[in-house]
Amino acid sequence: MDLIKIIIAIILPPLGVFMEVGLGKHFWINIILTLLGYIPGIVHAVWVIARR
Repeated sequence: MDLIKIIIAIILPPLGVFMEVGLGKHFWINIILTLLGYIPGIVHAVWVIARR
């Protein structure tokens, strides 16, 4: 299941984070990082998913 979330996080980082933690602070951080640059959003999303 984590592999699917990571693939989704690469395609659309906020969705991957939302599937893992919901509408928490990490979701909003990821939205901001994705808007600032796609790569930081991906890195953060994969980190959030792999951390759990």
